[in-house]
Amino acid sequence: MLLKSCCIYSTGVLSILMLIFGISLVLSTVFTRFVQSMVKREVVLRNGTDAFEAWADPPAPIYMQFYFFNLTNPSEALAGERPAVLEIGPYTYLEHRPMEQITFEDNSTRVAAVNTKTYIFQRGMSRGPESDLIRTVNIPAMTVMEKFKDFPVEANIISAYMRSTGEGLFSTHTVRELLWGYEDPLLKALKLVRPELDDVFGLFYKSNASNDGEYVFFTGQQNYKDFSRVATWNDQSSLNWWTSDECNMINGTNGASFHPLISKNEELYIFSSDLCRSLYAVYEDDVTVNGIPGYRFILPDEVFANLTVNPANKGYCVPAGNCLGSGLLNVSACKQGAPIIMSSPHFYQADEKFVQDVFGMNPKKELHETNIDINPLTGIVLRAAKRVQINVYVEKIKTFSQTGNVRTVVLPVVYLNESVVIDDTSAKKLRVIVAQKNVVENIPFMLIGLGIFLGGIFMFLMCRQKVPESTTAERQPLLSS
Repeated sequence: MLLKSCCIYSTGVLSILMLIFGISLVLSTVFTRFVQSMVKREVVLRNGTDAFEAWADPPAPIYMQFYFFNLTNPSEALAGERPAVLEIGPYTYLEHRPMEQITFEDNSTRVAAVNTKTYIFQRGMSRGPESDLIRTVNIPAMTVMEKFKDFPVEANIISAYMRSTGEGLFSTHTVRELLWGYEDPLLKALKLVRPELDDVFGLFYKSNASNDGEYVFFTGQQNYKDFSRVATWNDQSSLNWWTSDECNMINGTNGASFHPLISKNEELYIFSSDLCRSLYAVYEDDVTVNGIPGYRFILPDEVFANLTVNPANKGYCVPAGNCLGSGLLNVSACKQGAPIIMSSPHFYQADEKFVQDVFGMNPKKELHETNIDINPLTGIVLRAAKRVQINVYVEKIKTFSQTGNVRTVVLPVVYLNESVVIDDTSAKKLRVIVAQKNVVENIPFMLIGLGIFLGGIFMFLMCRQKVPESTTAERQPLLSS
């Protein structure tokens, strides 16, 4: 009987201890901090870590898709009617971008490297071959005309030369030529008097199988939030890239810094030479990619907002005070004077005016938004899509008859979709990490649950022990026969 009572009371004591211990662990967040410390140690650019291997040679395939806007009514557009375009694409390229010439410095707190990018055409994932013809604005001609429009003598000479060669406001070239370059007759003629000029034009000329200089990255060893953040590019401090007045931007998403343990109220910063500026993304929603939880970050409207909404965009009012409106960024100062205007595809998030100015625009959030899905525990990118549109500012120039009576319009040329989804091998590893994290963080709640279960057993045994047993006398009938 005594042994039975000891067992019962021991169960009660153990239940209370487990409850106290479990609640203490929950309040102290010791297991959560243990998981975080493990992640901070592993997510660092150091030889032998998975993070370093993925940074040095991304395992997930990166695809660059180009969608061109073919001008369908060139004669009508020259006569002053609304230009009409037809989207043609995608033309897809596999993007290979390993880090090369990797050198650790400063006690392994920083690492230097160059990022060579190679684009390989994927015919099976494309609408047609690279030889497909696209009719669009003649960007070299438009650039030259803009440069010399206030110089009548030079303008007349250039205009006469263009008439002799048949060059006009619009031209037709293959996809390959528009992307990677072709010899332009007008630029070739100007090169005779301006030898420093390049006579080849291409939207991504000299971008294939090349790099844009040396980057120095923080490894994250001193501060996990600095993981893969760019310290310098070509000996220029990253601090120089934060003002929109300067065009010393780095290429693509190299400047993205996605550290582990990301919270929903953080802003993620990305540097992009496409937009000639630094960008930031904000949290939108929780997502799941291949069974892995993530946070979706998007570019807010303020990134492309006009000067009134976002004063930081004043550097894109070129010349000073000449702002185009929300949704557009004038990056001509970064493009050797070419009248290039950047936006989201189909003028998504732009003023309705730009959508209506060109027949064929149909902005949709799901197709034209830039977004990044990130696992908040590790900072690993689960899925991303960078979508940017290249436009040209077109206007009638009196000194050049080639512009006819064309409307003043921001004419879309092409938009790109650079996308990536985590590969199966990396996803499998990350699912294991997430599962382990969930188990470790739930240990305190398991203890609390076990404590409640034992407490229930204790109460049951105590109630059973206190129920009095009926005696023989009590079981006798009140009346005997």
